[in-house]
Amino acid sequence: MKQRSRTLGVWFLLLCLLLAACGAKTTSDQQQDSSGGQKAGQAKEKVQIGITQIIEHPALDAAREGFIKALKDNGYEDAEIDYQSAQGDPSTVASIAQKFAADKKDAILAISTPSAQAMVKATQNTDIPVFFTAITDPLSAKLVDNLEKPGKNVTGYSDTHPETITKLVKLIKELKPDTKNVGIIYNSGEANSVVNVENARKALQANGMKAVEVNASNTTEVKQAADSLVGKADVIYVPKDNTAVAALKTIVQVAEKNKIPMFVGEMDSVRNGGFAGFGADYHDLGYQTGLMAVKVLKGEAKPGDIPVGFPKELNLGVNKEAAANEGIDLEKIKPIIEKYNPVYYEKTEKK
Repeated sequence: MKQRSRTLGVWFLLLCLLLAACGAKTTSDQQQDSSGGQKAGQAKEKVQIGITQIIEHPALDAAREGFIKALKDNGYEDAEIDYQSAQGDPSTVASIAQKFAADKKDAILAISTPSAQAMVKATQNTDIPVFFTAITDPLSAKLVDNLEKPGKNVTGYSDTHPETITKLVKLIKELKPDTKNVGIIYNSGEANSVVNVENARKALQANGMKAVEVNASNTTEVKQAADSLVGKADVIYVPKDNTAVAALKTIVQVAEKNKIPMFVGEMDSVRNGGFAGFGADYHDLGYQTGLMAVKVLKGEAKPGDIPVGFPKELNLGVNKEAAANEGIDLEKIKPIIEKYNPVYYEKTEKK
């Protein structure tokens, strides 16, 4: 009798184990969908976002912050952001692009033309969504073939308003009619800078002025480039060049020491020591680019179907402290400046 009870107990235990195993298998089968994708009942994996940036300076940083804010405002506050700065090194730019492509990020933001060019090349045989921002000319940089319908896996925002350079040259002529030579500091290795300088050269020539161009291939050469313009340039113009803007403080020092008016290609450089410049809001550019990414992440659109965006507004920024330090009598020229409805900055931001 005891033997029979023991046998029944063993069989009962085996039956319970068998039922538990079947139950576990059934749960697993229910979690796995027929396509081998996301399992029901599991938390959705965090979205993986890669952000690559050529170098750190206020304008590019603002674009990055705007992009991230757009994600957070639209349900992606837990997105995992992998931010990598190349610190101005072209070989690092390529390495970052290759790593992001190999990691198969859910989306990638490339800030600046060099970073975007490397990222587009690294993902050309993939369907990884790539978004660019702070790009001067997406067509000449060969990021897209068509602005209205980019195609493939790429789209984004340019930071170039078509009237930026023509308005700035006109302003220089109005404020300093005797200007003959405009010194321009830029990195000839940046495709975006080459486009900006070519446009500036043409606009200056059309207004009876000459461009005195100085190349700085890295940030350590910027101070020397600025010094070389002393005695040769009536004013200095710093375009949207990542190398020059990253070392803007050194150019400001030269401009202030030698009382040379310094015009710049974007608003953040006005805040950081340039006397005046027209530009768009880079935080807003980044935010608008982020909204593009949100559409793609939610499956509402494909990157290649989203038209490339451009700034809708162009503002004149004037730095009052920089004006005084660069030998400019702001009260004397105020009637001219006021025609452009300027945004005034009282002091230079210390960055």
